[in-house]
Amino acid sequence: MTPRQRLILVILLGSQFMLAVDFSILNVALPKLGDGLGFRLADLQWVATSFALAAAGFTLVFGRVADLVGRRRMFMIGMALLIAGSLVGGLAATPGWLLVGRVLQGLATAMATPAALALLTTSFPEGPLRARALGLNGALLASGFTAGAVFGGVLTDALSWRWAFLINVPIGLVVLLATPSVITESRAAERTGLDIPGTLTAAGGLLALVFGITRAGEHGWGDTWALAALAAGVVLLVAFWFVELHAEAPLASVRMLKRRSISWGNLAGFVTFTMESALVYLMTLYLQQVLGYSAMQTGLAFGVIGIACFIGGVVAPRVIARIGAPGALVLGLLVQGVTTAAVFNVGDDRGQLPLILAALSLGGVGHLFAIVGYMVTATSGVPDDEQGLATGIASMTQQVGLALGIPVISSIATARMDSLSDSHSATDALLEGIGTAVLVNAAVVLAGAVLVGFALLRRNRADA
Repeated sequence: MTPRQRLILVILLGSQFMLAVDFSILNVALPKLGDGLGFRLADLQWVATSFALAAAGFTLVFGRVADLVGRRRMFMIGMALLIAGSLVGGLAATPGWLLVGRVLQGLATAMATPAALALLTTSFPEGPLRARALGLNGALLASGFTAGAVFGGVLTDALSWRWAFLINVPIGLVVLLATPSVITESRAAERTGLDIPGTLTAAGGLLALVFGITRAGEHGWGDTWALAALAAGVVLLVAFWFVELHAEAPLASVRMLKRRSISWGNLAGFVTFTMESALVYLMTLYLQQVLGYSAMQTGLAFGVIGIACFIGGVVAPRVIARIGAPGALVLGLLVQGVTTAAVFNVGDDRGQLPLILAALSLGGVGHLFAIVGYMVTATSGVPDDEQGLATGIASMTQQVGLALGIPVISSIATARMDSLSDSHSATDALLEGIGTAVLVNAAVVLAGAVLVGFALLRRNRADA
């Protein structure tokens, strides 16, 4: 890498790490945050849901807008919005203003993440350098999710939950001021208008889908609002597909969505993000509710997994160099699935913790193989003027997966717990619920590995 490319990496990867931290930094702080602002217990979930809705609903749209108006410009607007949202949240005096701050942070993530990925892929030519850059990006992304829990616990205990917001302000300002002198502007060669019908149906469909599944995870799958939102989401996404078939300048061309590497690569990305975020949630419940560890101890335990994820991201480009991106993707899913299955029969003995952390750490390495493999697969063979769209789709996959994994898998655990509530103690019912959900999690990941392997690896052999 040239010195300039290294500076580009520092800025873009630093911003991606910060955005990943934002996703999870408030989870540990929720009880104190709720007490400080007077949140009702039932409303605390909106602190996470409001962020997820904005991030998942608008990532694809802003990825395409970045192609048209300039990726650096969109990245800088996203970082400025992140600073504003962090100030609003950090200084909030009421629950409403805090949720406004979280929505602004989610919109900032939807703007900055695909723009940063597009700048990354256009700054590094397809091949080993791009794989290395995406490997480091994946490592910091996954490490950021786990580091968020650690930072949230430390900042909340040492200072205040408000610093989980305010810490973004000085870091965001440094990134914002450094970007113009290091990163050159990048945009699509051909300027076209924005596909308004596609924008409305895509954003509306994703918002409805994420809201419906989140609502179902909290209130059950028979909830009227959840079913209505899910139905609306499906209708709008089907309408989006037909709109794109006939649009003169489509938001996401059907031609791109039909590419095997993009469709199957993003399916694999969806599986790995959805199930890994859900597994971390389940293990957080297990460590705190069953083994009795504090929030700080739980965060530090996940710090070990974060280190393993970072190592996986650094090693992943070498694996890709030997067996190819699709091979690394399938290998990562297999490792993630097997190690997830290994922790399904957990008990209430603290002596199991080292083995559980070892399995989760190895699974974290596999998770990063899958992330980097899917990022390389889903952005390879795409011309520079469509990189914003390709990375927008990949970023949308990530955000939707992170938003949906926890409510879907937690609803499985809750259903199992409720069925045993009359015949088992609360702890035993919780253990059974976690075990059932972990087993489903592992089955989904392994099924994804088989399907993606059959689709991508068979195609590679046929092309050879």
